[in-house]
Amino acid sequence: MGSTFFGLNIGQTGLYTYQAALDTTAHNISNSETEGYTRQVMGQKAGKALRMNSTYGMAGTGVTVTGVTQLRDEYYDIKYRMNNTILGEYATKSYYMTEIEHYFNEITLEGFTTTFDSLYNSLQELAKNAGSLTARTQVINYGKSLTDYFNSLSENLKNIQDECNFEMRNMVDKINSIAQQIASLTKQINTLEVRGGKANDLRDQRALLVDELSNLVNISVTENIAGNETGVTSYIIKIDGQTLVDGPNYYTLYVAPREKKMNQNDIDGLYDVYWYNGQKFNLDSQNLEGALKALYEVRDGNNRLNLQGKVTAYAGDNFITVTGTNINEVERLNIPETGVITIGNQEYKYAGFEIVKDEDSGEFVYYFELEQQLLTDAIDTTASIGSSINYKGIPYYLDQLNFFIRTFARAFNDLHRTGRDLNNNPGMDFFTATNKVNGREYVFGPYVGSDDYYYYDYNTFNSKTGSFYEAVPDDKPLYASYYFMTAENFTINSKLIDDPSLFAAATDVINGIDNNDVVEALIALKTKETMFNQGEPGGFMNALVADIGIDTKKVSNFTASQENILRAITNQRLSISGVDLDEEAMNLIRFQNAYNLSAKVISVMDEIYDRLILYMGA
Repeated sequence: MGSTFFGLNIGQTGLYTYQAALDTTAHNISNSETEGYTRQVMGQKAGKALRMNSTYGMAGTGVTVTGVTQLRDEYYDIKYRMNNTILGEYATKSYYMTEIEHYFNEITLEGFTTTFDSLYNSLQELAKNAGSLTARTQVINYGKSLTDYFNSLSENLKNIQDECNFEMRNMVDKINSIAQQIASLTKQINTLEVRGGKANDLRDQRALLVDELSNLVNISVTENIAGNETGVTSYIIKIDGQTLVDGPNYYTLYVAPREKKMNQNDIDGLYDVYWYNGQKFNLDSQNLEGALKALYEVRDGNNRLNLQGKVTAYAGDNFITVTGTNINEVERLNIPETGVITIGNQEYKYAGFEIVKDEDSGEFVYYFELEQQLLTDAIDTTASIGSSINYKGIPYYLDQLNFFIRTFARAFNDLHRTGRDLNNNPGMDFFTATNKVNGREYVFGPYVGSDDYYYYDYNTFNSKTGSFYEAVPDDKPLYASYYFMTAENFTINSKLIDDPSLFAAATDVINGIDNNDVVEALIALKTKETMFNQGEPGGFMNALVADIGIDTKKVSNFTASQENILRAITNQRLSISGVDLDEEAMNLIRFQNAYNLSAKVISVMDEIYDRLILYMGA
């Protein structure tokens, strides 16, 4: 049975309850613009009724606060993070692809078309007066401008690659920092919630960090009650199946520069990512998404044009032979001079290689010198250099530039060597490349009629490293394959720059220095439609520029579309968890009225008890 003053207790529960409701509403209003804040609501229920020894049975005891909880839908959290991962990947690609596109810009800048046309306009002038040193100088100078254009393009693309590499390191550090903060917050949350209640504001901070992490990599988040302990949960975050955060514990990533390049055109020191225990983080995983994946694909993407073939060798071998490869043109070969070859699932470092072209099949046979012996037999085993990355990144565009300059330079040089200079000496290479170690210029073909012609073999070349290295005296030509010509070291023969009379404009100068048949043949190269699959040289570069424009536009469109999708999901999320100021204002009035009425109950009860005590006592 309730006491005489039972009514005061009921009024008191109302005061306490609606004071808490007003405090919760004030908290919502004050955080209406706080990023990541989730609206909180106070739960309440009728107090436990008392059994009365009377005809009406049970008597209510007032109201009880059940707790302050968040209005949050886990479904929208998962949906938001999945789409945030996709946006992170597209937005990162869009940024860097736009930067690449700017360097290939043919409209606002004097790009390839202008430079290439200038070279051929100067050849047209030389054709009119083949004996003119001035005209020859112009051809050589415009040729140098063309090589400078490709040098600059190569440098700019490698700067982007370096920028991506630096950003990858920063992103790994950011992932570690977020993981540490989430683990720390989880520990605080469990410490508070084990005593009952909910650490709502700490949970908001953790959820906001998880949202930020989802932009970098795709993650899975699970939270379950840990054992039988009330209020303690296990909070686990995984990246591609690997645990990053496990309750109060977190596991770090780190980056380490590669010892060997994956591609001939790569800059030094590209990072690979590893877990804290030394296990390699699989950036090639088909399941990995997010900004980190985008950086990797822009930095290393080769459009699946890495060397692949078959190996048959035995345990203990230091030299292996790779046949049936997908690259059988020197112009398309971009493997590093020394690198890593994967045989089966085992990686081996190689010190050098040699390539022999099979005259019957036209296919390349590769011979690699391994730095360590083969561990197991490899019978018809798949071999590859680098990863097959299905994206057109920096390596792909550098490979395309190399393919262009090697093909064009070879055709130009072959014609120029058939001619004679003003002194009736055989023509030499017009385009050449410099050795990155000693600065010497390569010679890509023998002089017609020279003794060297009989010792130069177009069908065999090597990396000039490891046991294939052979010192070449300074007074001897540094013969090389066009494999050694890249957009980075592409240049004009310095002998021609020093002495324009060495330009070979004709096959015969004895009967007149104004003969120009070689110049006419060089001019015809500009419109040679069989030089590339895309047609003439200009067509190849225009197709490449168009390809970049299409790829850039595609990721830009995807980014804009994904932003709209994420905005819609965010609105759906906020419709549940966001603070509506109008609704909170109405709640203030509701709870204020309820509080006032609870106070009125106490006031009325006070008058009743006052009357009861004073008058009954009298």
